[in-house]
Amino acid sequence: MADSSVSFLLEKLNALLQEEVNLQRGVREDVQYIKYELERHKAILRVADAMEDRDPELKAWVKGVRDVAHDMEDAIDEFNLRLVDQHGQGNGSSLHRFIFGLKTMRARRRIALDMQSIKSKVNVISQGRPELPGIGSRSSQRLSSRLDSQGDALLLEEADLVGIDKPKRQLCDLLFNEEPGRAVIPIYGMGGLGKTTLAKQVYDDPKVKKRFRIHAWINVSQSFKLQELLKDLVQQLHNVIGKPAPEAVGQMKSEELKELIKNLLQSSRYLIVLDDVWHVKVWDSVKLALPSSNRGSRVMITTRKKDIALYSCAELGKDFVHEFLPEEEAWYLFCKKTFQGNSCPPHLEEVCRKILKMCGGLPLAIVAIGGALATRERANIEEWQMVCRSFGSEIEGNDKLEDMKKVLSLSFNELPYYLKSCLLYLTIFPEFHAIEHMRLIRLWIAEGFVNGEDGRTREEVADSYLKELLDRSLLQVVSKTSDGRMKTCRMHDLLREIVNLKAKDQNFATIAKDQDIIWPDKVRRLSIINTLDNVRQNRASFQLRSLLMFDLSDPLEHFSIRGLCFTGYKLIRVLDLQDAPLEVFPAEIVNLYLLKYLSLKNTKVKSIPGTIKKLQQLETLDLKQSLVTVLPVEIVELQQLRHLLVYRYEIESYAYFHSRHGFKVAAPIGLMRSLQKLCFIEADQALMVELGKLTQLRRLGIRKMRQQDGAALSLSIEKMINLRSLSITAIEKHEIIDIHNIFRPPPYLHQLYLSGRLDIFPRWISSMKNLVRVFLKWSRLTEDPLVHLQDLPNLRHLEFLQVYVGETLNFKAKGFPSLKVLGLDDLNELKSMTVEEGAMPGLKRLIIQRCGSLKQLPFGIEHLTKLKSIEFFDMPEELITRLHPKGGQEDYLRAKNVPAVYSSYWRDGGWDVYSLETLEERETDFSRSTAMRSLENCPLWKA
Repeated sequence: MADSSVSFLLEKLNALLQEEVNLQRGVREDVQYIKYELERHKAILRVADAMEDRDPELKAWVKGVRDVAHDMEDAIDEFNLRLVDQHGQGNGSSLHRFIFGLKTMRARRRIALDMQSIKSKVNVISQGRPELPGIGSRSSQRLSSRLDSQGDALLLEEADLVGIDKPKRQLCDLLFNEEPGRAVIPIYGMGGLGKTTLAKQVYDDPKVKKRFRIHAWINVSQSFKLQELLKDLVQQLHNVIGKPAPEAVGQMKSEELKELIKNLLQSSRYLIVLDDVWHVKVWDSVKLALPSSNRGSRVMITTRKKDIALYSCAELGKDFVHEFLPEEEAWYLFCKKTFQGNSCPPHLEEVCRKILKMCGGLPLAIVAIGGALATRERANIEEWQMVCRSFGSEIEGNDKLEDMKKVLSLSFNELPYYLKSCLLYLTIFPEFHAIEHMRLIRLWIAEGFVNGEDGRTREEVADSYLKELLDRSLLQVVSKTSDGRMKTCRMHDLLREIVNLKAKDQNFATIAKDQDIIWPDKVRRLSIINTLDNVRQNRASFQLRSLLMFDLSDPLEHFSIRGLCFTGYKLIRVLDLQDAPLEVFPAEIVNLYLLKYLSLKNTKVKSIPGTIKKLQQLETLDLKQSLVTVLPVEIVELQQLRHLLVYRYEIESYAYFHSRHGFKVAAPIGLMRSLQKLCFIEADQALMVELGKLTQLRRLGIRKMRQQDGAALSLSIEKMINLRSLSITAIEKHEIIDIHNIFRPPPYLHQLYLSGRLDIFPRWISSMKNLVRVFLKWSRLTEDPLVHLQDLPNLRHLEFLQVYVGETLNFKAKGFPSLKVLGLDDLNELKSMTVEEGAMPGLKRLIIQRCGSLKQLPFGIEHLTKLKSIEFFDMPEELITRLHPKGGQEDYLRAKNVPAVYSSYWRDGGWDVYSLETLEERETDFSRSTAMRSLENCPLWKA
């Protein structure tokens, strides 16, 4: 991980050398020398993660490099801080520049001394640089070979029958299907899931061997050499055929070997397994040797990477996602390994269940940890509780878990430097915490982990990093939006423990949760969980870059960063106080001149001072769910601000389930040219014009719009060529939103939310081919809106609330080709719905609520073959009665293949809820809170 620190530092050094700063004589030369030396060390740092645990000398050297990198970063940041502190609000005149030069002389003198000191340390490090021959080639390959993940199959041999029957049957079905071409079946999932074990069970099955008489199993791993791999395949094929391989094979080149393999397989139905593939180039290299003759041949691949899985089967085949063990099967396996097949003693069940939860359904972990616990004294419950409380220490200190640790560490060690820092950062969040997608991206950017690239913003680059971690099976999706985008994520619990050990070892972050925390020599990132007491009582040295707080129980009436850490806090870049019990904006924040990220989300802060203008580096200001409704005029002086988020929801009543409040600002918002997200600002005539200057906007939310604002806003929207999301809410539900005259709408618009009257449907919406979500409220249209929306090729989620006053809705054949979710609410005049064959072919969820005149199911519902559920809320009793198991329509629904119907209606201030699971013919009781949660999660209300 030291390569991450060095790489980020090198970028800072480049910036320092490029800045027009009058450094003292010799400083530039010192910086250049340090930069050169650190670049020389990067090659060894790239492989150090996997080697330093076995080499104390290397580990000490790497720590020295990391410490120097931190010292250098501190010197640069302190220099920049002094420049900011002295720059003031000058006018740029010659006199001002002269005075500024005098004031910053001390800063330039200080950085000169710092560079000399750091240069001396770098010299010592360079002289002690360990010699590892063949860095980047043979030595790293030998290392990878020793850590090959095929070891997980050996660890799982006792468990290979637990939970494997179903996936084995599914894989065999894919192997035996009637597809005549060469189909590829990649098995994809996290390390330790048992992909190799599953593939081996399938490969060794007698029925599989009978169907594919020509077969071979190739171990690939990270360290593969193409020529050796091909020779192995040639040898195995000749063994199966029963003929000796040609003697010349040993001298053949890759192309000759491929031709030989192709000739051997040309007239055969074959099965080739490529186990543990880490690189796309493996498949690119091997596939040319595997003929695509129409004999039903198959290739199985096991991999941890989604991109490899999808790429390999792109031409023909289907990827297979290997799932975690279900709870019941995981418990069976745990008891089998821990108690030798006996049941768990009752007094240990609670603690064992907690330990099992940390394994997260990962077979490798369950087997390894179960084996380690098997030797524990069962009468001593305290010993078992100790394992549960200090899971990370158990992994680090128990030799029986070393192989498991190696397998799970492989994916981390193989990451590029920029992804290592991003993954380590997740350890700052509490365990079991669902991490918000956009919060994580903004934090990564503020920490300096992400740089912009040509044609892409930093946010887009960070999003690609997140996707890469997901595709590498290092993160898990916790929740998704209705249109399929990731909403929250987390790390697997066990992987988190292993990454947390690395974070502690690298002094990446300090987690202040327990009273007996061991503080490092220097605290750079601090995450405070539950209480501030353990921080106030420490005597650690702080050089804080980041401060985040979670789940605080203490009130923050007189919160002070200086009270937590007396010195070393002025270099903070990230201050995240989300959910903190805070009522007043802490005044000292405005003196954190290097601050890039400030979150007061979900606090009770009511106002922001004008002195916030001093935070000239600020890029994110998150005030969502706070009590702030007015921003000071000085906010427009924050020229670097990219994300300005100020709004809150309130649950007021059933009819207005979510009411959104935005903010006012009496200043020319058009000065904030860096803004990408602006939500939710209250409209006025001048603002509508100013918005046209914000050409970088990706997301715009407007509240309290009037009809007369429409013309100016339409002109401004035409200038927002980067806009992805647009939300407009009228000042009241009967006010007309006049945005019909947009002649050049934003070409990349994905999401559109309109809440207000529409006298006619805006025709430009029909041309927006990239729209994914459309939510309309209070439109009160007399014309059928479906006509204008049905041909949008990418629309996945459509919601109507009081949108249409007609009596019928007709979903035409071939209309809405990508729609997954449809919500219809408060269409009081609606009496019937018709779904033609071929309409909404992918619809999975249909929500109908408060449509008082609709007393029968949609005609043609049987055409919705992908439908998973219909949900009715507050519908006529006639419809509810028919849907109830005693109402007689369960046979109809079963015949129409509708798997589940949930129904409810509001009566006497409470919810009457019914559920009908027609395929199982059983009634399920749902509590009123379940109905309320269903409504809270209904995306309609969040538009």
